Amino acid sequence: MPIDSLFLFLILEIMLLYNETIGIDRDVEQEWLHWMKSVYMPAMMGTGMFSDSKIYRIQHDNDDGTLSYSVQYFSPSIENIQKYLDVYAPMLAEEQRHKFENKHIVFRTLLEEV
Repeated sequence: MPIDSLFLFLILEIMLLYNETIGIDRDVEQEWLHWMKSVYMPAMMGTGMFSDSKIYRIQHDNDDGTLSYSVQYFSPSIENIQKYLDVYAPMLAEEQRHKFENKHIVFRTLLEEV
């Protein structure tokens, strides 16, 4: 493979990670987890802005009655992330806020693969 093609291949393979760290009350955890997997994450993927998604429970001792999750969405471009934030995020974030009001907290982070 010529050097220029290899360089282009490497650039195209770099991904961005849009991460939502969510603290959810224990009393609604199973309902929230089911909703995330069956409604919210498919809606996020349905925007066409992300190529893959994963969800992880964060392992830690927490005595405040909440559990934490990392929900990860992978995108090949900052343009996709920006379009998601401008067009889709307000509606999806409001849907989650309304459904689990006073039962969750969300922190969003954008990470770049290095």
